[in-house]
Amino acid sequence: MSEDAKKQIIEFLEGKKGKTKFYFNDFTKIFPDMKAREVKKLLTELVKEQKIEYWSSGSTTMYGLAGAGKQHATEEGE
Repeated sequence: MSEDAKKQIIEFLEGKKGKTKFYFNDFTKIFPDMKAREVKKLLTELVKEQKIEYWSSGSTTMYGLAGAGKQHATEEGE
């Protein structure tokens, strides 16, 4: 189930054109029968595998595909 769920997350991120960062609650909607803690574990595993990355505005944390989005390019230059 874990690998299938991770694949669903990646497909969700790749399928959203024009939007690169998502809130945690966006991912809980993909798996309505799964506890929030389980979804968090999947996201953490994907971050460790460097398939997705965290992005923080300071007040909230979002997730996106690794290397995607405008913010990633500016952070690399610092």
